[in-house]
Amino acid sequence: MTFDQMLQQVQKPSHYTGGELGSVVKERRPGLLRYAFCFPDTYDIGMSYLGGKILYGLLNEQPDVWCERVFSPADDMEALMRANGLPLYGLESRDPIRDFHLVGFTLQTELNFTNILNMLDLAGIPLRAEDRTELFPLVHAGGPCAFNPEPLADFIDFFVIGEGEEVQLELVEAVRRYLGQGGGDRRELLRRLAGIEGVYVPSLYDVTYHDDGTLASFAPNDAAAPARVTKRLVRDIDSIYYPTQVVVPFSQVVHDRVMLEVFRGCIRGCRFCQAGTIYRPVREKSPEVLDACAKRLIAGTGYDEISLTSLSTSDHTRLMETTGRLLDWCDDSHISLSLPSLRVDNFSMALMDKVQRVRRGGLTFAPEAGSQRLRDVINKQVTEAELHRTCSIAFEGGWHSIKLYFMIGLPTETMEDVAGIADLAQSVVDLYYARPDRQKGKGCKVTVSVATFIPKPFTPFQWSGQDAGALIDEKIALLRKSIRSNKIQFNYHDRKMSYFEAVLARGDRRLGPAILRAFELGAKFDGWETHFDLDRWLRAFRETGIDPDFYALREKSYDELLPWDFIDCGVDKDYLWRENQRALAGLVTPNCREACSGCGADRLTEGYCHAKG
Repeated sequence: MTFDQMLQQVQKPSHYTGGELGSVVKERRPGLLRYAFCFPDTYDIGMSYLGGKILYGLLNEQPDVWCERVFSPADDMEALMRANGLPLYGLESRDPIRDFHLVGFTLQTELNFTNILNMLDLAGIPLRAEDRTELFPLVHAGGPCAFNPEPLADFIDFFVIGEGEEVQLELVEAVRRYLGQGGGDRRELLRRLAGIEGVYVPSLYDVTYHDDGTLASFAPNDAAAPARVTKRLVRDIDSIYYPTQVVVPFSQVVHDRVMLEVFRGCIRGCRFCQAGTIYRPVREKSPEVLDACAKRLIAGTGYDEISLTSLSTSDHTRLMETTGRLLDWCDDSHISLSLPSLRVDNFSMALMDKVQRVRRGGLTFAPEAGSQRLRDVINKQVTEAELHRTCSIAFEGGWHSIKLYFMIGLPTETMEDVAGIADLAQSVVDLYYARPDRQKGKGCKVTVSVATFIPKPFTPFQWSGQDAGALIDEKIALLRKSIRSNKIQFNYHDRKMSYFEAVLARGDRRLGPAILRAFELGAKFDGWETHFDLDRWLRAFRETGIDPDFYALREKSYDELLPWDFIDCGVDKDYLWRENQRALAGLVTPNCREACSGCGADRLTEGYCHAKG
């Protein structure tokens, strides 16, 4: 069957053709370094990833590098590829990625780990790193899940820890230099890459364990490997590369708009949030740079929406100036602004007016917990009064629908805290109907979305265990019973998936055989409810001698060596432990602009942190 015939039989053929506006095609020639940027999920999800757009543009600006995009094919296309012997290929050239020099994966969620194995298998690349004997391709990975790389240590040749703009250029230059010197030894090249700050090569380290299963030691077995791997960090994000042209898909994708990164890091210090730790310290982009980037991207893509992205967009110190600059020209062109990640405690009528000038979207806020006591425990500095103030502003501005996000199973949570979620949602409904000027005939809808807490590395709760499934079920049943209004819609994320995610998030390299076995049993797209099968994973754990509760449910002690302790993320472990103890005491830590809490992240920027001025 020809390629064109295959495309006629799949649901979304445009996902596999390439050739979109903004895609880069280069002439194949000697000395050209081939790089496959792989997103281990489908095209419509992967094409929404801002980091991929940045690295794609950055690498293709290098005259001797050709970066191509690679995504997980959907089931229909994969079946045809396997039946017709078509290996996984780069979208731009349709060349097999097994012939590339570098094959890089982004790790945005642990639920994509089996997709990585599936893509390697479809490409014809040996799954285990130790089975790859040729110099190329080198399989590597980065992204937030690389901050605990150990579960994938069997499959990845090297990891990039931290931000990629600078280190990726160093990596491709190191490979080109080695080839220019006539090098041909795979291990020697990996030894050289290990000398680049932020690069971790698992094969250059040995691990031992205590009889109780806890980690006993983690140490280099080669002088080329550092004892600790320090994350890469870009100090001045105003001056780093940002694309002026991005690939515009033929068909709609999840986030089909221009995305402007307004700052990195977060001032808040929520104790459950991994991103708030690993992206520290705070670094802002100036309104001038953001405005210039937006104009270039709109001109080069034709999009009619700009999304200002960050962990907490409304915390940008010059947000009003930025939105004012943008709206000066966006209004006339009917281009809308969207501001995700808005905070309850700094939402204003002026900001809302900017959000709805051209097109009105929904409003979403994240109280995270149902009681003030538990919000203090997790350091979510949002009060019920602030939520009511924000919702009143929204109702006055014409909104009738609000989404509220919560977590269940947080450390120290009680049944009263769980019932408090329903009470808080009901108070928002009551607030709407108590307004004397509300529009008659217009109803109110409050959507309550609940997910199970997952203890993540590099957070104050990294030592905490997850609630057992039976207890989570009991809490969900109580919450359902406590919601009595048909104005409240309740959504709940499958706790089995959250349990599995916790296993991988806190795992060590002993999980490698289980991941491989689960893939052999058919696991892939584990982040999709239509594909995820916990029973399949439990079988894989049993067959490889893994107790998943050991990783997901067990409380860890401060003295325990953690699988990710060899990584220096900038934030001190002692700081995380202090925050853990403050959480148990119910003590709130002020945000970084109110008072520096001494997290240590400014060590990586020679003392600079935008939050400190």
